[in-house]
Amino acid sequence: MKAEVINPFLESARNVFEQLIQVSPSTGSLGVKNVEYIADHVWIVIGMTGQLSGNIVFGINEQVALKIVSAMMGGFVITEMDEMSKSAISELGNMISGNASTILSNQGVVVDITPPQVMKSEHLTAFSATKALSIPLLMDGIGEMDIQVMIS
Repeated sequence: MKAEVINPFLESARNVFEQLIQVSPSTGSLGVKNVEYIADHVWIVIGMTGQLSGNIVFGINEQVALKIVSAMMGGFVITEMDEMSKSAISELGNMISGNASTILSNQGVVVDITPPQVMKSEHLTAFSATKALSIPLLMDGIGEMDIQVMIS
């Protein structure tokens, strides 16, 4: 797994957050982590095929996800992860991944992404990857979102 694969996702995530909720995220430390699905988190799973294949997984504490969705809804306070909230957070993952695949394409790497799946931790047992290239995005006043890249 190459570290440079995560850069298009970081660039895309920064752009999407700046445009969508007017927050400029900073990045934490890049590292290889054991894949752990933490309780009380929402996971956006996007598959990737083509010259790179695997999964991109965005992990967000449910309370942080609700803050992001609230910001996406123009500040209307969202208090539960209902179907509308899941749809909004799913679209966030789709926008980040779609923009990242465009960046990769501009670099000569042809990839396709699958539609996002929003899941809770108890439904995420299907991955064979045990390690992921991981980097946290830190957003002032909102919280953290981990981007985990499991691509070969």
